[in-house]
Amino acid sequence: MQVVILAAGESSRFWPLNYQHKSLLKIMGKPLIFYLIEGLRKFGIKEVIIVIDKKREIKEELKKYKIKNLKYVIQPEARGTGEAILRTEKLIKDFFFVLNGDRIDGSEYIEKILAKFKKERTELIVLAGPTKTPWLFGNLKIKKDKILDIIEKPKPGREFSNLKIIGTYFLPKEFFGYLKRVPIHPHSLEKALSLYLKEKEARIVNTRKETFTLKYPWHLFEVQRYLFNRFLKKKIEKSAVISKKAVIEGKVYIGKNTKIYEGAVIKGPCYIGDNCVVGNNSLVREYSNLEQNVLIGAFAEVARSIFQEDVHIHSGYFGDSIIAKGCRIGAGAITANVRIDRREIKSTVKDEKVETSLNSLGVIMGENSRIGIRCSFMPGVLVGSNCIIGPNSLVKENIEDNTRFYTGYKGIQKSP
Repeated sequence: MQVVILAAGESSRFWPLNYQHKSLLKIMGKPLIFYLIEGLRKFGIKEVIIVIDKKREIKEELKKYKIKNLKYVIQPEARGTGEAILRTEKLIKDFFFVLNGDRIDGSEYIEKILAKFKKERTELIVLAGPTKTPWLFGNLKIKKDKILDIIEKPKPGREFSNLKIIGTYFLPKEFFGYLKRVPIHPHSLEKALSLYLKEKEARIVNTRKETFTLKYPWHLFEVQRYLFNRFLKKKIEKSAVISKKAVIEGKVYIGKNTKIYEGAVIKGPCYIGDNCVVGNNSLVREYSNLEQNVLIGAFAEVARSIFQEDVHIHSGYFGDSIIAKGCRIGAGAITANVRIDRREIKSTVKDEKVETSLNSLGVIMGENSRIGIRCSFMPGVLVGSNCIIGPNSLVKENIEDNTRFYTGYKGIQKSP
């Protein structure tokens, strides 16, 4: 059995974390796509074909893990999932699975899909599950488990059902013929599926529960919890230096050469990678993930947050926040993560207000941004990559990539 992993899309709704493919974001020291591949291999699937973009970052990253039997296909431009699948045609032998690169739980459902195939001999099967927001996904019209029609991102109130396409497909090789019969388009896969339905039969496997997704950057929190609950180990590496006056409670992993100073408190579940520093009297607590080379200065609190590699912060509060690699944040920074009225937080994505379904959400920041001292961030604000935010600034709205932002005396300036 072969599996095609789609990992070449731009993921514009995932800004400001789409500076690389979202499957390369790291939790517990490894990229998300690693967990997907490992799950497939444990299930017994050995031949994996990954569709990547021309930057080849995924290929370079996966070299570190020496995984055998990986094949790569380049999609030079993001022209939709249908075109990405078409590029694998010469490598496909028979029936095959297609999974999105962020579908880290994909292997959990393969057995159910194969069981349906063997029992009913249905040659095209789509994984589907319930959702409260069907207008954000491919939506299905079904009769029992037979697919009658598909619509991509219907307008609210016009959806067929509460079922979304989850991003896992079981396809026959002849499906390439249907892909070739529709124009290249961001939704050509859905159009080819609709064409197939007019001539042949397709069915669903229903997860019966709402599965996580990575459509928006805050969805990374749910993925992190999934991985923590399954794979986080309680361990302190021998080379770590832990002060006798530090407190470590619960399931906590502390990596090689990491230093935890006097008065620091770590309350699990938490992951702290290699070569990190947690300074005097700082608190790192539940469901926080610090990748390698992260520095938490003295008198800081980090709660339920995800820091990628080489992030440095000092005193301040960072709650329910995601900070991409290479960011530097000055002392006294505060991320407001709850509205005063305690209502659901909305975030602006592509100039539209989007419901996050969260009551706690701090800042989400792209890579290599620089933040001055005593800056404050309102709940749900997104900050781009390579930004400079001046001291004492209050950030109430999104800041685009490569922006210089100062409040109080200089306004907003674009970098040259």
